[in-house]
Amino acid sequence: MSDVAIHLRGLSKQYLIPQGAPRADTLREAAAGLFRRSRQGKTPFWALQDVSFEVRRGEVVGVIGRNGAGKSTLLKILSQITEPTRGRAEIFGRVGSLLEVGTGFHPELSGRENIYLNGAILGMRRAEITRHFEAIVAFAEIAPFLDTPVKHYSSGMYVRLAFAVAAHLQPEILLVDEVLAVGDAVFQRKCLGKMGDVAREGRTVLFVSHNMGAVSSLCGRVVHLAEGQVRQIGPTRAVVSQYLAQAAPVAANDLSQLRSPGFGGVMRFRSVQLLAADGATLPVGEPLRYRLVVWSGADVADLTIGASLFHASGRCIGSLLPQHPFAIRAGQTVTLRLTIDNLNLAPGFYYAGFSVGQGGAHDERFDYDIVAGTMLGFQIIPTQPAAGPPLAWNGGWGDIMFRQTHLDIEAIAQKP
Repeated sequence: MSDVAIHLRGLSKQYLIPQGAPRADTLREAAAGLFRRSRQGKTPFWALQDVSFEVRRGEVVGVIGRNGAGKSTLLKILSQITEPTRGRAEIFGRVGSLLEVGTGFHPELSGRENIYLNGAILGMRRAEITRHFEAIVAFAEIAPFLDTPVKHYSSGMYVRLAFAVAAHLQPEILLVDEVLAVGDAVFQRKCLGKMGDVAREGRTVLFVSHNMGAVSSLCGRVVHLAEGQVRQIGPTRAVVSQYLAQAAPVAANDLSQLRSPGFGGVMRFRSVQLLAADGATLPVGEPLRYRLVVWSGADVADLTIGASLFHASGRCIGSLLPQHPFAIRAGQTVTLRLTIDNLNLAPGFYYAGFSVGQGGAHDERFDYDIVAGTMLGFQIIPTQPAAGPPLAWNGGWGDIMFRQTHLDIEAIAQKP
């Protein structure tokens, strides 16, 4: 067990949920309801059921699943915020946790005081905390507000400081829950980079996220939770691909969480579906196809579809605006198929974003709807060519794989 950082065996957590009662319309009914509820029964709800797996020292393991799958409950048990109903959770090492915004800091204390408080909770001496203090403040970018009580911080400031504290105070095990849900793209990239640094230092990371791009770029293994149980555990590419394939029908028809705020009123995407024979997996060089269904509440002419592809890190790697305008009448639904033949993306995880609007690449554009997110993602996997050795690629070489290339020796000359 010396190389094990986290050991879970039969871990289960049950909550007792009060049975529903009719809504009170008057103060008298509400007061009476307080006494009725005390006599009503409660329904058991299993947030986790018989969860068992191990995380070895130095591993970065992702935990994925839909809302309500038990991901946050798992991290709360590992952080000793709540106790399991049954089963065992063994932690071998000092734990640093970054759970939802609002956890871990005293709201009346300043940012400075909370840094030292969290270090003390981790068992660190004041001199040890001071050694990391400047790096924490620089990472969080909160120097002007360092002596302000954190209850006055915005959610972005709060989570920046919380992540900086959790990552810089040298925990042997780092538990991170949806840190990328708050903050801008620059902060998200900083977080991913820091978690990568933590992993390279040989520390253990358990990373809960809905961002499949971040999970794919950071984690070596992934645990898929569904309804409180382990649905699948294994290499990242295999588990993420299977998860996306299962989630694709849901994502295709429910774009509310992928829609940019303020869009989708007069006209909207009804569904966006990746067309792939193997779920959400494409071999290198295969065409990329999406089926797009657009609804309109008004007559609009000269519409075009915009598309962008993003790397797992969130970096846009390319955009296109096909010059094939179409028209739509009020109440109509139009189904379109977008095909990119010469994709040539290197192996890895990518996702798409789409817009529908008026205007071309060189004109002022007006978009009616914009949707984007990792639930519209796909995994590019290596392939075996018809002849010759398999194609090899290092992700650090870039996102585009130049496949049809030739290098010929034209001449060799002796040194004079």
